[in-house]
Amino acid sequence: QVQLVESGGGLVQPGGSLRLSCAASGRIFGMDTMGWYRQAPGMERELVAAISVGGSTRYKDSVKGRFTISRDNAKSTVYLQMMSLKPEDTAVYYCNIRIGPRDYWGQGTQVTVSS
Repeated sequence: QVQLVESGGGLVQPGGSLRLSCAASGRIFGMDTMGWYRQAPGMERELVAAISVGGSTRYKDSVKGRFTISRDNAKSTVYLQMMSLKPEDTAVYYCNIRIGPRDYWGQGTQVTVSS
């Protein structure tokens, strides 16, 4: 069993900041890439940012320079620091981890950017 517990979503004004956290537990030996995806209403789920166990990162083009992904391997936790948020960042954000060939997902946390 793998459990992913997300926190940190909410309502924020344009230009504001939020920090998402996702703690993994259970059978996570061999955990590799950790990442964040998002899904807006009527849209497909898309990759926002990912980080390898060695710290290599990749980002969706529209969030580069505004979002920063990081991980604490000792705590099996991944973070997403989001700054200069825009209304188009509004979505449900999902934590994702990969263990071998399998993907595991968190329950999702709502991020709403609105004045």
